[in-house]
Amino acid sequence: MKDTRETPSVSRRDFLKSAGCLTIAIPLFGNCWLPEAEKTFAEELPGSLNRQPQISAWLEVLANGKLRVYTGKMELGQGIRTAIAQVAAEELDMDMSQVEVHLAETGKTPHEGYTAGSGSIENSAMSVRYAAAAARQKLLELAAVKLKSSPAKLTMANGHVLVAGGKEKLTFAQILDGKQITDEVRLPVKLKDKTTYRLVGKAIPRTDIERMARGEQVHIHDLRFPGMLHARMVRPPAYSAKLVSLEESTLKKEFPGIVKTVVNGNFVGILATDEYEAMQAQAFLQKHIKWETGQNLPVEDLPTHIQKQATKTEQVKSKGEKPDSPSISHKASYFKPYIMHGSIGPSCAIALYDQSVLHIWSHSQGVYPLREAMSKMLELPPDQIHITGVPGAGCYGHNGADDAAADAALMAMAYPGKHIRVQWSREEEHGWEPYGSALSVDLEASLDQSGKINYYGSNVWTDSHSTRPGGDAATLLPARHISKPFQMQSAGYTGGGHRNAEPYYALPNLQIQAHFFEGPLRVSSLRGLGAYANIFALESFMDELAEKAGKDPLAFRLTHLEDERAIAVVKKIQELTKNEKRGKNEGMGYAFSRYKNTATYCAIAANVWVDSSTKEIKVKKMWACIDAGEVINLDGIINQTEGGMIQAASWTLKEQVTFDSQHVSSLNWATYPIFRFSDVPQVEVAVINRPQEKALGAGEAAQGPTSAAIANAVYQACGKRIRQLPIEAALRQS
Repeated sequence: MKDTRETPSVSRRDFLKSAGCLTIAIPLFGNCWLPEAEKTFAEELPGSLNRQPQISAWLEVLANGKLRVYTGKMELGQGIRTAIAQVAAEELDMDMSQVEVHLAETGKTPHEGYTAGSGSIENSAMSVRYAAAAARQKLLELAAVKLKSSPAKLTMANGHVLVAGGKEKLTFAQILDGKQITDEVRLPVKLKDKTTYRLVGKAIPRTDIERMARGEQVHIHDLRFPGMLHARMVRPPAYSAKLVSLEESTLKKEFPGIVKTVVNGNFVGILATDEYEAMQAQAFLQKHIKWETGQNLPVEDLPTHIQKQATKTEQVKSKGEKPDSPSISHKASYFKPYIMHGSIGPSCAIALYDQSVLHIWSHSQGVYPLREAMSKMLELPPDQIHITGVPGAGCYGHNGADDAAADAALMAMAYPGKHIRVQWSREEEHGWEPYGSALSVDLEASLDQSGKINYYGSNVWTDSHSTRPGGDAATLLPARHISKPFQMQSAGYTGGGHRNAEPYYALPNLQIQAHFFEGPLRVSSLRGLGAYANIFALESFMDELAEKAGKDPLAFRLTHLEDERAIAVVKKIQELTKNEKRGKNEGMGYAFSRYKNTATYCAIAANVWVDSSTKEIKVKKMWACIDAGEVINLDGIINQTEGGMIQAASWTLKEQVTFDSQHVSSLNWATYPIFRFSDVPQVEVAVINRPQEKALGAGEAAQGPTSAAIANAVYQACGKRIRQLPIEAALRQS
């Protein structure tokens, strides 16, 4: 795939230098329709637009009259490119084919932090919507002057402004005469009446899916440049290992295609003209290099170990008091191991240092934060680092993409003038990526005489849930290995560990505490952060409490819910599954959550078959009902939810990172099994569209309730309460 993107113009780069930073996210989209009265004036601007209010930061009219939209977000397989094109085309009455979306690129697109936390729709897509609406008004005003009319007598269609009832029309390019709209977006912004929508809320397929299915060049892994060189890293055998010696002279004799061997502290890289020779040289050097292995990893029981390691406690929520003599009380402990992103395509990056600017092509989820960390690692001013975002294999979190980019950068600086491509192996990806933290959760609750919860207590043990690049260079793996190594300056984002630990139910007395530890493995963001483990524990516990109260599990949940939108998704799941017949050894399980307790509502049901003798488990079908507010792309929200359920089912049944005293030992798909096509169940998704509500992100809503629904179904199928993930391993040991 040749790079045909424009080099960022100096004027645009300078224009965006002053842009602020925002931490954000992944998307949403939209089957049940609940129309209500519309508001046509925006009451507040999204965070991204507040920080970068210039219309021209988000939209550019091209010479051919088409529209280019800029987003600081990365396409991760969530369909954000399509959703953003939809809102822009809608507000400007254009066809989708007339809108192109330019993804994250430093100096070119707005600084929108990370593509994370299910916030891309709320922030980036809504910023584009309001910028397009403001641009519409400006275009009508300018066209009115040229057409000797008034804005009220003009209409828009397919990239033209037309005089109502007449034949006169102008393209957007003709109206602007080669200029751009430099106005700032200011309230009030008149949005298009939602009852007239042609595109938003519809199921518009992603065009890149067809390209992928045809095997066309789409991802960073496909990108090629003339004369490009290939790099491979030789990793230490352990996190704390130190280089003693390597046989560089022997390496050059064995592999004449080696251009350079880069040794910088414990960072070792090989540069070759041929990729296969680079791989062979990497394997050779791994056998002819000596390391001092350093500190051993703990091998004791992991749940016990992490609780003992906690050094800080935070009171997350305290309301009311624990009853002295409850009618019924119950306690249970739950555990989630380390899990990995496990991207099907291992991390990849390309870098070129042209003696003045370091150019990097990466599937990073945050090109601006990556540039900030890279600047510190290389001691190079940010203006001399240009990062272009190119989609990679989906991962939903902080995987090895930024590390591969740092690898490529170090190699490119050591060998200027050539494009340097770094491709990680499967073993590197599995062994060195930042994992989702292990979590331990202790719960207790009591019920009153009517069978309602009158006290709920939760203690969560968690590591950090984000050590993404930014102000700390040590977030980049190679920065820890170079001769002047960087050490982590903080624990990162620890708040994600108690995400959704507080129930969304109406409970009179609550005590929620989080205990923080620094675990043995490298960790960072993984889809849902701590919500996955906390909802697994909470919603498994709700089933256990329902059983103690002698109540139906869904009826028990509805008794404790007050939010009508929450009640609606639970009742929809009830309706979807009411006629399902359970076969022998089958169980039906349910779960509900509102992601972050402020975002998307999601209820899940799972039908699971369990063979009690062989301990084989098969998820036969899963249902979801999701309410993410206003639907932007119906196809997209269904895809997000289906994918979230299937990924979470794989985590729940099969996945755990294993390690020995030296390093991670689950280095391939045999030792780290994931769902195969034969494991994937039938899935059904119902979407409640609420056009009058805020558009929310749906990318992380289904993970937590899916885990609990499966665990609850396993209990119904075989009578075993599984509280330690993954379920397959726990069931075999029971």
